[in-house]
Amino acid sequence: MKYRLISGLWMGLMMCAFGASSVAQTASKQRYKVAVVDLMILKRQKLGAFQLAKEIGADGVEVDMGGLGDRETFDNQLANDSIRNVFLNKAKELNLEIPSMGMTGFFAQSFAERPTAVKAVTDCINTMKQMGVKVGFLPMGVKGDLIKYPELRPAIVSRLKEVGKIAEKAGVVIGIETALDAKGELQLLKDIGSPAIKSYFNFENAIRNGRDLDGELKTLGKNYIVQIHCTNDDGVWLQNDPKINMKQVKATLDKMGWTGWLVIERSRDAKDPRNVKWNFSANTTYVKSIFQAN
Repeated sequence: MKYRLISGLWMGLMMCAFGASSVAQTASKQRYKVAVVDLMILKRQKLGAFQLAKEIGADGVEVDMGGLGDRETFDNQLANDSIRNVFLNKAKELNLEIPSMGMTGFFAQSFAERPTAVKAVTDCINTMKQMGVKVGFLPMGVKGDLIKYPELRPAIVSRLKEVGKIAEKAGVVIGIETALDAKGELQLLKDIGSPAIKSYFNFENAIRNGRDLDGELKTLGKNYIVQIHCTNDDGVWLQNDPKINMKQVKATLDKMGWTGWLVIERSRDAKDPRNVKWNFSANTTYVKSIFQAN
């Protein structure tokens, strides 16, 4: 009797452990994961971004490198070992991932013209290595629109080739955001010719310019898209946005064989755009309902 009791208890414990392991394994193998941007939830490079992301229901946080301004490089507190370790421990504690590091400071700069641009990106790559993050988000900046400033294309290609070599050596990928359509961006990536430079695709760019979202995704193809900003301009939540057929987007990505992170950036309701938890919880819940449905 005693043996049967112990045996039964042992089997029960093993089943519980196996069940927990299976759940963890299922989560880790999720084809699509959903993150939020610390800058956009008003927690730019702040530890509180993780707890808030957990409450929002996200799987991870895109952590920003900090402001740039007139500095030589980013105002990056994560270069400090002790601060960086606190961030990493908090993410682990809350079972959250850091899918990418954001270099949003470049939105107000010009990657093509700023003298220390490559140094700043190199600093980001070094931080990525220290944090075990494989993707960096790099917008081309105020004069990175090659439709308006085509004369800057040689400088952008040259600098991204240089960045590509550094990223390749570090084993990371830099995802760029441009104003080009998918065909133009694909050609730019081919001109750069580095496996470490890919597209960080943004739904908003295609929609704002009247392009076919699904067609743009197909044109770039799965091998050239490293990550996706799953977002549109502010005004309504993603679930209420008539400009995005999210089920169709998922079908397109499924057919392409793409897998990765969908990072929610905007799509805040105009009624209360600064209500972070309300807006991002709604968008995260909706995106998960489409992309993580059984």
